[in-house]
Amino acid sequence: MGNKERKLGIWEKYLTLWVIICILAGTILGRVFPQLSELLAILEVAHISIPIAICLFAMIYPIMVQISFGEVKKAIRTPKPIATTLFMNWAIKPFTMAFFAWLFLGVVFYRFLPQGATLTPLGEIPLVQQYIAGLILLGVAPCTAMVLVWSYLAEGNMGHTLVMTAINSLTMVFLFAPLATFLIGVSGIEVPWKTIALAVVIYICTPLIAGWITRDQTIKRKGMEWFEEKLVPRLGKMAIIALLTTLVVLFTYQGEKIVELPAIIGMITVGIVANILLVFAITYLISKPIKLRYEDAAPTAIIAGSNHFEVAIAVATTLFGVNSGAALATVVGVLTEVPIMLSLVWLCKRTRGFFG
Repeated sequence: MGNKERKLGIWEKYLTLWVIICILAGTILGRVFPQLSELLAILEVAHISIPIAICLFAMIYPIMVQISFGEVKKAIRTPKPIATTLFMNWAIKPFTMAFFAWLFLGVVFYRFLPQGATLTPLGEIPLVQQYIAGLILLGVAPCTAMVLVWSYLAEGNMGHTLVMTAINSLTMVFLFAPLATFLIGVSGIEVPWKTIALAVVIYICTPLIAGWITRDQTIKRKGMEWFEEKLVPRLGKMAIIALLTTLVVLFTYQGEKIVELPAIIGMITVGIVANILLVFAITYLISKPIKLRYEDAAPTAIIAGSNHFEVAIAVATTLFGVNSGAALATVVGVLTEVPIMLSLVWLCKRTRGFFG
C-alpha cells in the first residue's frame, strides 16, 4: 500500500467526536424508538445482523481495495507476527478473560449484581454465572473483521493483517468449542458453523474479491497515480462513514438496555476493558524484543486484543437464550470494543517511535 501516510481529512481528524455523536445518536434512537431495535433483531441470518453485515462490508471493502497481493506473499514468508497472534489469541487471552470475569463479576462487584437465577435452555443458572460465561465466550473468539479497520487506521501492514485474519478464522473452527467448553464448564457447546462460515464470507472473502477486482481494473484502466491520488482518499472517507453508521446501528440495537441497565453494563465493561488492555500491552511490548517492525507490531497487538462479537453473541444466545445475562455480556463487548480499539489505534500511532 506504499508508505504514504493515510489521511482521511476531517473524518479522521475529529474521529473521536464523530464516534461520541454516533454512540449518543444510536442510544437515543434505541431508547425513543424501541421498535427500531426490534426490527433490527428480526433482520438476522445465523445470528448475523443483516444491517450490521452491510455496514461492515462497506467498512472493509475500501481497505481490501488497497491491499497489494505482493504484501500478502511477503506476510506468508514472515511467520513471526502470525505465530505471536496465534499464541496470544489461544494460549493467553481466553484464560486472562476467564480470570477477569471471575475477579470482577464473581468477587469485586458480586454483591452489586442480581443474585437470582433465570431459566435457560441449559436449566436454571444464576445471572452472575451467565455474565461470566458471556465474557468468556468473548475472550475465546478472536476478531476477524473489525481488525482490518483498526489496522488500517493504525497504518499497519495490511498484507499481514489479512493473512492473520484468515488464519484466525480457520483456527476458530477447531479451537473455539473445546476452549469455550473447558472454560465455561458447560458440555455440549455447539460450534456455530453457519455463523463462522457466513462471517468469513461476508467480512473477508466477498470484500477481498471485490477489492481485488476493483484494484486490478482501476490500475489497468486509470494507472497507479489515479488510483492512489483519486480513488484511495474517497474510499478512506467511505470506510470511516461506514464505521460511524455501524456505531449508530449497534447502539440503536441495544439502546434500551444501555439506559435501563447502566450499572450492570458498567460492571461487565470493566472486565472486558481490563482484558483488552492487558493482552494488547503484552503483545505490543513483546513485539520489540522479537524484532517486529511497527507496521507488523500494531496489527499483531490489535488483533490479539479484540474479539469476534458475532460468534460470541451467536453461541451465547444459542446456549443461554436471547434475553440471558450471557447474551447481554457479549453485546456489552460490542459496545465496549469500538471506543477502546479506537483509543488503542491512537496509542499505536503515538508510540510508533518506540520501534525505531
